[in-house]
Amino acid sequence: MTTLKNDTFLRALLRHPTEYTPTWLMRQAGRYLPEYCATRARAGSFLNLCKSPTLATEVTLQPLARYNLDAAILFSDILTVPDAMGLGLYFAEGEGPKFERPLREEWAIRDLRAPDPHDHLRYVIDAVAEIRKALDGSVPLIGFSGSPFTLACYMIEGEGSDSYTQVKKLMYARPDLMHHILEVTTQAVTDYLNAQIEAGAQAVMVFDSWGGMLSQAAYLEFSLPYMARIMAGLTREREGRQVPRIVFTKGGGLWLEHIANCGCDAVGLDWTIDIGDARRRVGDQVALQGNMDPSILLTTPEAVTTEAERILASYGHGSGHVFNLGHGISQFTPPENVAALVDTVRAKSRAYHG
Repeated sequence: MTTLKNDTFLRALLRHPTEYTPTWLMRQAGRYLPEYCATRARAGSFLNLCKSPTLATEVTLQPLARYNLDAAILFSDILTVPDAMGLGLYFAEGEGPKFERPLREEWAIRDLRAPDPHDHLRYVIDAVAEIRKALDGSVPLIGFSGSPFTLACYMIEGEGSDSYTQVKKLMYARPDLMHHILEVTTQAVTDYLNAQIEAGAQAVMVFDSWGGMLSQAAYLEFSLPYMARIMAGLTREREGRQVPRIVFTKGGGLWLEHIANCGCDAVGLDWTIDIGDARRRVGDQVALQGNMDPSILLTTPEAVTTEAERILASYGHGSGHVFNLGHGISQFTPPENVAALVDTVRAKSRAYHG
């Protein structure tokens, strides 16, 4: 077992004392980096990039070579799970992900099965192992999955949506079928994340990207309970260390107390909630991750620095904060603005620790 040289991120997630506030960024390996674009061009397509452990390792490490980040996150896509379920994932040029066989018929929903991650998602598990080896203990590796509800949205709609009409029609007219999809997907996600942990992931995150479009009653029925089941089913310790668990519902600030009770170690926040208010609401129950508006990174280094300092001050003194964006980084972000963010948090956060 390689000794971890920088475990600040893991300690912050468990609310242990740290010397500074650790930073990583959602979608930190992405199109804003010219080196990523070059690797993706070599791969020929986004799916080819995801399905090559060697290329996935290459792009995972790229932002770490540029910036003083405190964690790496597996380069993959949340839709690998429904693809492994046989729905036929493909990417239409300029239109985003789509599925050839969305779940619209009752027989297809009843036939849905959780895939074996060591078989149908072997390329992801191999990538985790390869990335972990390449990191050589420099920083921890984050594994991830989409939430059951978010995956179900794509599986039913067949693509992204603004209204999620098909999802809501099924949810309200045939809740039994919706729950069946969510139960199978919950098992799939639990197995998938445990396989990532077994392969070397040292923390895991569940992205509930679309939970925030639900009513409170629907969120508490169709999204949060299934994430709680995943939290309860995850491997808690590996290589003599606790494996922290992060849950992120975009637009979930109204339900922060409920999310904090789901069994996770940390709650991810989008930019619509003040992190200081969030801390007051949950106390010392969980760590908080977030929550700069990624659009600020499109401006100037000075504006980025000012906003980073404001968020640090809002959270205040003590551990339990992992600095991140409120959602994924934009492809149009100037790389020098990311440098300003990472350097500011590393330097200025020390005043809030110790």
